[in-house]
Amino acid sequence: MVRFLVVYETPTDPAAFDEHYRQVHIPLAKKLPGLRRYTVSRDVAALRGEPFYLVAELDWDDMDALRAAFASPEGQATARDIAELVPDGGIRSMIFELNDA
Repeated sequence: MVRFLVVYETPTDPAAFDEHYRQVHIPLAKKLPGLRRYTVSRDVAALRGEPFYLVAELDWDDMDALRAAFASPEGQATARDIAELVPDGGIRSMIFELNDA
């Protein structure tokens, strides 16, 4: 499994962000081909530094499936929507493989 982790900083207008995220971005992301799991965490408590506003985790079977998802029309639409969702760039993301400890 591979995970695409996205962390969002606190937006300037949380109500507008939440509405757009729920009404537009989540439905776009849920159409990504091969997506196995999509979770959203709110009320993040930071142990060090500032807390993030929201954390999203999206899982695929492998890196090839993730790459194919983001190369698809659905993936391109989801990526384009980020510019509208977070116009100030308050977002960080990473991709990693999941392994049992």
